[in-house]
Amino acid sequence: MIRRIKFIIVSIFVLTSFYQSFAQKNMNKLNSKKTEQYTFQLSDKVTRERVTFKNRYGITLVGDLYIPKNIGNTKFSALVLSGPFGAVKEQSSGLYANELASRGFVTLAIDPSFTGESGGEPRNVASVDINTEDVSAAVDFIVLQKNVDSNKIGAIGICGWGGVTLNATAVDKRIKAVVTSTMYDMSRVMSRGYYDKITKEERTDILEKLSQQRTIDAKNGNPAYQPAYNELSGDEQPQFLIDYHDYYMTPRGYHPRAVNSGNAWTVTTPLSFMNFPLMTYIKEISPRPILFIHGENAHSLYFSKAAYEEAEEPKELMIIPNAVHVDLYDKLDIIPFDKIVNFFDDNLK
Repeated sequence: MIRRIKFIIVSIFVLTSFYQSFAQKNMNKLNSKKTEQYTFQLSDKVTRERVTFKNRYGITLVGDLYIPKNIGNTKFSALVLSGPFGAVKEQSSGLYANELASRGFVTLAIDPSFTGESGGEPRNVASVDINTEDVSAAVDFIVLQKNVDSNKIGAIGICGWGGVTLNATAVDKRIKAVVTSTMYDMSRVMSRGYYDKITKEERTDILEKLSQQRTIDAKNGNPAYQPAYNELSGDEQPQFLIDYHDYYMTPRGYHPRAVNSGNAWTVTTPLSFMNFPLMTYIKEISPRPILFIHGENAHSLYFSKAAYEEAEEPKELMIIPNAVHVDLYDKLDIIPFDKIVNFFDDNLK
C-alpha cells in the first residue's frame, strides 16, 4: 500500500531526492558550530530577532523579525512572509524578508505550524485551515510591534504558500495588499495532479488508500511518512525536479529542518487540501490589490495564470522572462524586488 501511495503522492508533492552523506555532513557541521544556518547573508542594514507567538489554536510559531537599523520612532509598513511549501524561514522567505527590510519594511518570516522550529505534533504535516491561521497569527504579532503602522500590513506567499496567503488575505481584512511569487495552488495540485491529469477514478483510489492509511496510523499510534529519496535516480527526470534538487539538496538552499531537504510529509497530509479548494474566496480580496509574480519558463506558471483570471481588480500578473520556478526562490538578480517595493509603497498608505 505504501509503495502505491508513494507512487501517486510523490508526483503531487514534488518531494526531491536526498544525498544522505551530504545531509549528515551538514547536520554535524551545524551542530558542532552551534550556530544557525541560513541560506543567505544578513544585510548590514537590518537586525534579525528570533520571535515566538501563538496562533489561534495555541500552537507556538517561531519566526524571524527583520527590522531596518536606526529605525528610531518611525512607524513602518510591515510584511508577513512564508513559503515555499515544505521550506523554513532560513530559506526563501527569510531571503525576501531580509532584502525587503533593507529597503525600509519591518518583515516577519515564519515557520508554519508542525514544521521547522514551530510547534505542533505530529511533525511535518500541513493543514489548509491551520496554515491559513498561521498567516493571520503572524499579522497578530506584527501589528503589535511599536515601530509598525498597523494600518499598513502586507503579505507575501512564496510557492505553495502563495495560495495559502491568498486564502488568508481573503478572510483577514487587516492585510491591505498581497504578493505571490512563483505560486502553487496546493489544493489543485493535490486534488488533480500536475496539469489536472488525475481522473475522478484515480482521485477516488487515492482517497481510499489515504483513508485506509488513517486506520493503519491509528493502530500504530503515530503517522506514516512518505519516503525521502537518497538521490535523483538515473532515469530521465523532469527538469523541474532537477531544479528542486539543485535548490533544496545543495549548499545553495539546503536546510536540515526543511521538509523538502530530505525529510518527508506524513502520508495523509493531502487529505485536507483535497477537500478544500484554496481559491474559493479569492474574489473577496478585492478591492485590495494582488501582484502575481511568476517565471516565464516555470512548470507552475498555470497556477498564477488561473488565479489571476479568477481574482477581481485591482490585480497584476508579472511574468519574469526566461525564469524557471526556483529562480524566484533566491536569485536576487531575477526576483523583482524593485517592483515589490513599489507595489507595497503604492498600496500601503
